[in-house]
Order: sequence, then structure tokens, then C-alpha cells
Amino acid sequence: MATDGGVWIGSVYLFVQSTRKEVVLSAVYASPQKPSVFGALKLSLAEATGNQPGLEVLKIHCSEPQLIVQLKFCQQECCRRFLRSYREGALLEALQSHLQLVLGCSPGPLLLELKVGSEQLDGLMQEEERCLELIYGEKPDRLRDEEIADLEDALRNLTCRQEGKEATPSPGDWEPTPTTGGKPPVAPTTEDTFVFQGQHVANRPLSLEDQQRFARLVGKKWKKVGRSLQRSCRALRDPVIDALAYEYEREGLYEQAYQLLLHFVRAEGRRATLQRLVEALEENSLTSLAEDLLGLQHQESEIS
Repeated sequence: MATDGGVWIGSVYLFVQSTRKEVVLSAVYASPQKPSVFGALKLSLAEATGNQPGLEVLKIHCSEPQLIVQLKFCQQECCRRFLRSYREGALLEALQSHLQLVLGCSPGPLLLELKVGSEQLDGLMQEEERCLELIYGEKPDRLRDEEIADLEDALRNLTCRQEGKEATPSPGDWEPTPTTGGKPPVAPTTEDTFVFQGQHVANRPLSLEDQQRFARLVGKKWKKVGRSLQRSCRALRDPVIDALAYEYEREGLYEQAYQLLLHFVRAEGRRATLQRLVEALEENSLTSLAEDLLGLQHQESEIS
């Protein structure tokens, strides 16, 4: 695995889940506690790498009951420290400790899983060089999500404001407003809406419910919608769409369509909006599905 002639860059997905049924981390992250959960994750990852530079959080995706954290490594040594911390249980211990402060109760033994593509790394932890090779072979297909950038900025600003405290704040120091993640409310602008059938409709990032409804109703046309989305999303190139069709063929059309939007959301983050999906649906004569997503009535079904 060569490291000369350029920066060492790789990517991996960290899956985090609580074993306590009453603690659903994806739901907690979707609540006003999001900044606190993010702070707990950042502290744990910093401890896992000895605060060494070279680790970046690109995206945190809520997939009930799990949190899926996409990590980017820009230094091999940082990645190596992370793997050793993961293998020895230090990362698990740090996550349990910091999340307990956020939740006000023990999250129970956490379940962690590392994946590169469809390859699970947990069974390869003793083969460190092999794990490094797999992570190095997985290049990030996205930039850092805007939401992560906002949370990072808020964390830095909080650190700068603290006086007489430790340099790194504890998760409990977060006091965000319920709906804006610690930022002052912003008045709506015209960019918050789009026009559909002559009406101004509120635009927003795609939700889990949107993904499920799309997967349930789109049928065989999911690939056509994916090809419409690919013009503005490099992560949905034809080989990716074909790979999703092949990998989830046994699970059926619902899972194939769901995985398509999941891939879109992971790649685009908050830019994976309702407007972009609705435009792709209209382009493929799926107006009735667009109406369903928008909560509008329609006269006839166009989906086959």
C-alpha cells in the first residue's frame, strides 16, 4: 500500500447501536440533543486517535436504531491508531462514557460495527494491514455534510467562549435551541420553497418516511429516477445503480429503491432535498408519487 506521492486517504463507516430497547440513538440524534451526541462522538474519536490530526467526520446518518458515521482518514497513522483503539475496546468504552453523560443514563453495552462497502472489518481486526488496505481502497464519494460543518463550527465557538474551563468541552456543555442546533432562528427565504404544479411547496431534506414511501410506491422505475438524480449527484453513477440492483435483487424492488435514496442521502446530506427528488419524479412521469410525498391529493396513479 503506497503512501508516497500524495496524501493517504481512506474511508470507513462506523455503526453505533445501543442494546437498550428504550435508547434509540438515531432518535436521540434527530432530537434537540443532536449537538450533544455529536460532541460525544467527537470526543470519543479524538480519544481513540490520541487527538492526532487526520480524522474527519463526513456524515452522520440516522438508520433506526443505529447511527452510521462516515469517517475520512487523511493520515495512515491516525487510521492505525483508530483501528487499535477499536480493536482493544477503548473506543467502545469512550463512547459509552460520553453518551451516558448526554443521555443521563447508561446506553447499555453498545454494539459497534465497521464496514468498508459491503466488507465487514470486525472479523479482520487482527489483520491490521489488511484493514488499512481496505480503508485506503475506499475513497470518500462526498464532501463533509453541511450539517457536520455547522456542528464543528459550533463546537469550536463554544471552546473559544469557555473561560476557566478545559480546552475541550464536555457534551453536557451544549445548550442548543430546540430547532436550530444552537443557532439563532433564521427567517424563511424563497430558497426554502419550490414550485410544484403552480404551488409554492416547502423544501426540506429527505426524511426516513420519504425514503420509505418512495421505496414502497416507485416500483420498477426506481432506476430511471436514480439516473435523473445522477446528473447532480456523482455518487449515483450508472455502475453504482447497477450494483444496487444486483446486490439487492433478492430483497426486491422496495429494498433496491430504498437503498438508492439511502445512497443519495449519504452522499448529499442536507442537499438531498425534497425538491431534487420531486423534479426527478416529474421527469419520469411519476407526478402521483410526487404528490404523495408532498401530501397532496391526486386523481390517478401513474406508477407501474
